[in-house]
Amino acid sequence: MAKAPWFKKLGDWMKILSRYVSPSLLATSLVLLITVFVLFVPPYVGMADNGDYFRILYSNGLYFNTPDYDSLYFGYFNKEFGIFQYFNENASMYTSSQALLIRVSIWINQLFNQQVFDIRVQAVLLTLMYTGAVYLFVEALTWRMKPKYGYIVAVLAVFLFADTAYTAFFNSFFGESIVWIMLTYLFASGLLLFRKRYSDYGMMVIFFISGLLLTTSKQQNAPVGIIIAVMGIILIFVRKQRSFRLMMASSLALLMIAGIATYVLIPKEFVNVNKYHAMTRGILMQSEDPEKTLESFGINRQYAILRGTIHYEPYTTVDVNSQILEDSFYNHYGFVSILSYYLAHPDQAGKIMNLAAKSAFTIRPPAMGNYEKSVGKPFGAQTKFFSVYSQLKRALAPKTFGFIIIWMLVIIGLYAPHFVAAIKAKHVRSMTRLPLMLMMMFMGLSGIFVSIIGAGDADLAKHEFLFTAAFDLVTFAAVADAICRNLWQNKPEADHEP
Repeated sequence: MAKAPWFKKLGDWMKILSRYVSPSLLATSLVLLITVFVLFVPPYVGMADNGDYFRILYSNGLYFNTPDYDSLYFGYFNKEFGIFQYFNENASMYTSSQALLIRVSIWINQLFNQQVFDIRVQAVLLTLMYTGAVYLFVEALTWRMKPKYGYIVAVLAVFLFADTAYTAFFNSFFGESIVWIMLTYLFASGLLLFRKRYSDYGMMVIFFISGLLLTTSKQQNAPVGIIIAVMGIILIFVRKQRSFRLMMASSLALLMIAGIATYVLIPKEFVNVNKYHAMTRGILMQSEDPEKTLESFGINRQYAILRGTIHYEPYTTVDVNSQILEDSFYNHYGFVSILSYYLAHPDQAGKIMNLAAKSAFTIRPPAMGNYEKSVGKPFGAQTKFFSVYSQLKRALAPKTFGFIIIWMLVIIGLYAPHFVAAIKAKHVRSMTRLPLMLMMMFMGLSGIFVSIIGAGDADLAKHEFLFTAAFDLVTFAAVADAICRNLWQNKPEADHEP
C-alpha cells in the first residue's frame, strides 16, 4: 500500500531534522524555553513559603526582609530576601546538600547586590542543571532509535519536564528542586551506563555525585543512599577493569555511609516533631481505641487527647517541647516500634497506606500559591500554565496503594524478559536496566513509608514528592521504551566488555 503524500513529506522533514537536531536536543531546548518563560518572565512563578524556609534560610546567611512576610505564608510567592551583613548567630539546623546551592547562589548574587538576595539567581543555577539532566535522560532513551520514534519521545518529554508543577520549585527554598534534578541525573546516568553511551567513567561520576546530593538533600532521603548502594552493586561488573570496579564499589560504599550519616545527623528537634506526628497523625488517627493503643506502647492513656493534633498548633493541651512529654511520650516509641505496630495491625497499615496513596500522585502541594502578592491574584492562587501532565495525573491516577503495587508488577513484567535473556547470555551490562528500575521504585516507596512511619499523614503531598518523581521517571522510561520498541528488541549477546 502506497504511503500518503503528507506522510512521506513528514518522513522527509524528519530525516532533515535528524541531521541537525537530535530528539534529546529538541526536548531540552523546548523545556529550557518554557522554563525560562515561566520563571523569569512576569508574572514570575514560584512557591509560597509554608513555614519551612526558616530551617534553611537563616543558617545560610539570609533573612526575611519583607515587613508583611507573615501574611504571605501559603498564599504568595516572595522572591527577595535580606543578606546578613554582619555576624550571623544562627547555627545550621540540619545538614543538607541544598545549603551548598544556596551559598553559591548568594555568592553570585553579591556580585550584583550585596544586601538583597533575589531567589531567581538560584533558579538560574537550577535551570542550567536541569537542562543537562533532561538532555541526558532523553538521550538515554532515544539513542540509536529511529527518528520517528525518538521525536515522539522528545515531544512527550516536554510535557513532563516543562510542567510548571515541577519547575515552580526552582523559585523556592524547598528541597524538592534538588530531589527532582538529582533523581533525573541518577536515573539518566544509570541508563546511559546500560546503553554504553558516553564514557563509563563519566557516567559513574555523575551517578555518584547525583546520588550523594539526592541522599543528603532531605532528612527523609536517608534510605536513598542505602537503596542505591544495594541495587547498584551490579554496576560494579559492567566493565572488567579493576580500576573501574574499585571506583564503582567505593562510590556505592560512600553512598551507603552518606545515607546512614544523614539519618544519624537528624537534629533531635526535628526527630520529636516527626515522632509527634507519627503518633498523633498516624497511629492514633487510625486506631479505633486510642487509649488501648497508647498503653501498648507503655504511654499513659490520657495522651489520647492529642489524637489528630499537630506539633505547630499555637494553643495546645500540653507543651510539645516540655520535658514531661519527652519522658512520658517521646521516649516510649521510635521508628522500629511504630513499624512493628503497623506490621502487627495490617488493617491500620492498609488504611494509612491508602491514605498516603491519595497524595502520592500530587506533584505540587495544593496549599501553596505560585504568584507574588503584587500580581493581584487571589490568596493561594496556582498557575495552570503548562500544567497539563500534572493536572491529568492528579485527576486520573487511581488513589489506592493497590494501584502502586500493580504498577510495580507491570514494570517488572515489562523488563523481566530482557533481564532473563541477559542472564542467559551472560551479558552483565544488559542486566543493569531492571535493577535500575527497581532502584527507582524502591526509592519511591521509601518516600511513602518514611513519611507514614516518620510523620503520619502530616503534609503528605509534600513528603511523598520522592515517590511521585520516581513514578514519573520510571513510567516515562517504560513508555519511551515501548514507543522505541526497546523493551525486548535488543537481545543481549555474550559479554565482551573490556
